[in-house]
Amino acid sequence: MVRAELLRRGDGPGQLTVRVFAPATEDLAVWAGVHRERMAELREELSRRLPSARLLEFTTDAPGAPVISMPDDGSLASEQLPGRDIVVKAMALLRENYVFPELADQVATAVETRLAAGEYDNVDEITLTRLLTSHLQEASGDKHLGVRLGGGPGPGRRGPRLRAVGPEGGDRAGRDGVEGAGPADDREARRQEMRKIGRLDSFGIHRVERLDGNIGYLDLRRVPMPENAGPAIAAAMELVSGTYALIIDLRRNGGGSPHGVTFWCSYLLPEEPVRLNDIFHADTGETRQFWSLPYLPGSRYLDRPVYMLTSSRTFSGGEDFCYTLQALGRAEVIGETTGGGAHPAKPFPISAAVHIAIPFARSINPVTGTNWQGTGVIPDIPVPADEAYRVAYAKALRHVAELGDVPPPIADEARDALAALTG
Repeated sequence: MVRAELLRRGDGPGQLTVRVFAPATEDLAVWAGVHRERMAELREELSRRLPSARLLEFTTDAPGAPVISMPDDGSLASEQLPGRDIVVKAMALLRENYVFPELADQVATAVETRLAAGEYDNVDEITLTRLLTSHLQEASGDKHLGVRLGGGPGPGRRGPRLRAVGPEGGDRAGRDGVEGAGPADDREARRQEMRKIGRLDSFGIHRVERLDGNIGYLDLRRVPMPENAGPAIAAAMELVSGTYALIIDLRRNGGGSPHGVTFWCSYLLPEEPVRLNDIFHADTGETRQFWSLPYLPGSRYLDRPVYMLTSSRTFSGGEDFCYTLQALGRAEVIGETTGGGAHPAKPFPISAAVHIAIPFARSINPVTGTNWQGTGVIPDIPVPADEAYRVAYAKALRHVAELGDVPPPIADEARDALAALTG
């Protein structure tokens, strides 16, 4: 398969087509003969997990290429819930599991008023999830709360691991609190799968660089579990370990695991454990403390400035990372106020097609006694996100200029780089 497209054939529900493109170099009939079983599996999964995709087509990009059509035969219709039933079940789950019960009831009541008015009638599951999520977040102010595509497994099927998703579709899997759920064999299989997937984007470490003037730069797009990403994180920190200052770019960081935040923070703090964050679980009444780690593979980054870049897209675990170090006085935050999502969420299946991500806990910083929910992380130096790198780099270069033992080649680099930035 080269790619797939989702097409809307009309304005009503159940009017979607999924078009799959085989390699243009293949004879479509021969290709279909080889992949017939996989094609049938895809048709079944679409009928179960994207029921509005009534038509599945296979073709190629070759001019005048034939099309093989596989319509939904309706055999799995009994497994699907009507839109109204999805909303009703979602609100029941919200009332049972949301970290703030009183707010949950208020939000559910507002949605149920819309339901009674028919606002969720005659829409497909894609439209329903988007509409319902916007109403949930509007009523609660909680960007972790939402209804998403991807539900529970069908009869006799385990199904894929669910993920809670936040703004811009960023990955929230690490903060959903279910990493350790399920039988041991399933957990290990999931870890192996996550490691394999994580390697495809270097576990969110998008870029590691030594900038002119001997300044370290890390562009981190997510915060994965250290069980999977530990070696990659250690390697990144080793590469910047000899620099005079460090810039950590979180402007596109959509979040991740609190354990991953702990691992990253530990590299910037001394060996003696420091209390970083608490997470209160409303379902059990327990509070879990997160402390920096006394042992790490590789070198710690100590006694040098750390600048963290933020934007309005920085969210959840990315916010935890910069909020924690800012509260400890270990890092200076430069950029925009962040998205404001501090409540860990986990997914609750509604049907084979959809689930609801519900915040079930809340973060409590031991220094501030509160968190960044709703307010976001307020930068020490507020500037537009696209200017944050320049401001942080200039600040780091001025720090180098103030040091007294910088070798001449590096001092020259720093002076020239600063002149280029400010000249």
